[in-house]
Amino acid sequence: MAEDRISALLADALTVVALRPWPRYEVDTTAFEAIAQALGDGEREMLALWADTGMVHMALRRIGEAPCVVSTAVIDGRFPSVGCRHAPAIRPERAIRDLYGYEPVGAPDLRPWLDHGAWTLAHPLGSRGQAVPRDPADYDMLPVVGEGLHQIPVGPVHAGIIEPGHFRFTANGETVVRLEERLGYVHKGIDVLTTNVPVEQAAKVVARVSGDSTVAASFAYALAVEAALGIEVPRRAAVIRGVMAELERLANHFGDIGAICNDAAFAIMLAHCGIYRERILAASAAVFAHRLMMDTIVPGGVTTNVTAEGARLIAAALDEISPAFDEIVRLYEDTPSIQDRTCGTGHLAADLAVRFAAGGPVGRASARDFDARRDLAYAPYAGRDFEVPVLTAGDVDARVQIRIREVAASMKMIREWLRALPVGPILAPVPDAVAPCEGIAVTEAFRGDLLVWLRLLPGRKVARCHVRDASWFQWPLLEAAIEGNIVADFPLCNKSFNCSYSGHDL
Repeated sequence: MAEDRISALLADALTVVALRPWPRYEVDTTAFEAIAQALGDGEREMLALWADTGMVHMALRRIGEAPCVVSTAVIDGRFPSVGCRHAPAIRPERAIRDLYGYEPVGAPDLRPWLDHGAWTLAHPLGSRGQAVPRDPADYDMLPVVGEGLHQIPVGPVHAGIIEPGHFRFTANGETVVRLEERLGYVHKGIDVLTTNVPVEQAAKVVARVSGDSTVAASFAYALAVEAALGIEVPRRAAVIRGVMAELERLANHFGDIGAICNDAAFAIMLAHCGIYRERILAASAAVFAHRLMMDTIVPGGVTTNVTAEGARLIAAALDEISPAFDEIVRLYEDTPSIQDRTCGTGHLAADLAVRFAAGGPVGRASARDFDARRDLAYAPYAGRDFEVPVLTAGDVDARVQIRIREVAASMKMIREWLRALPVGPILAPVPDAVAPCEGIAVTEAFRGDLLVWLRLLPGRKVARCHVRDASWFQWPLLEAAIEGNIVADFPLCNKSFNCSYSGHDL
């Protein structure tokens, strides 16, 4: 077995019992630096990096073990940089600096990330002083030197009806030499909006971090609250949550498969997948009174029951879609023109997928065998046998194929759950916290793992909440995947990742 320096460093650390269900350890800055170095050497995966008042937290995972959280105190506004040892931490550190004003000592990149110079407050979760106005265009992109290179700026306003983000291409002819992203244009102040607010209010904010993942986000938030307070969710509610999560996955996978093919001039896939997506959304609206099923998962269970007629509607939609979808999948696989565009394009190396702990289709298409439903099991997935497709090609086609296979797995789970819905209540009471307590949870959204950590106070208050979308660790990998491809293939690569702007920008 490989050397495990992190376990040795944590052996004598102070365990904070207030966090459930993972252990949280408080270490000094020397130990934190050593843990960051071991992380950079590949001993663990970093699931998240975020700040709190006077503290910085890092969620870590080792294959086959329960994750943990490592925390260190911010001393004189400073903490040891993780990013100088582990590249996936660079952008979270820049966000911490913007939001709190904490300085990551030794960080390789101190440019603003979420703060574009338009905030009225500097460090809104820290000093909250008056911000110094800054031209949003005053941002130093990374320097590029080379013979015959030119730059192509794209965005933040795009030709389609999509979210804003800036992409700076450096190209040699049509070949992309470097892509640098500039995000943060849809920063909404999620961290501030979930600080010192009622549990119910924070739930609604978290549900709106990224609308296409509202079920997964509400699911993770509810699990975190339930872990903190020791709430046991009724079995029927847990199964209904699973049905909703898989319906959300289906709707988004259909949308992604169609859009990827459309960006490769194979519009027939978009037309058919658009119909399948609409059927799922219509069934969701009929059963849960909302096309996206927003605000239906709450701490303690769910707000809407699934009746026998509702179960029949969902099953009928799946029965209608399944054979038709199989037919267009065969069309996709048997059409040379679309295969020529997707096979070999936008390759993401497996070592990068592992290093950045890339979740969802992005990671599983590049050989990272991880699915939070299985590996960080939660109800109703715990103990359940279901396929987690993993491929090694790492290209656009592999990311499409992962989604195709997940469609079949999701349909199978939904059908099985609907045939055997447990009888019973759908909502458990949510008690007040008798003392400050913390909860953490990860769900498998359609993009990948989505993490929520929170601290609760007596009086049904959320003191602090952090939401980490899978996109945080996927956006940097898009920069790597497009390198060496032609500029015209960027929309195809971008859509095959389909990272969330809103989920990232918080």
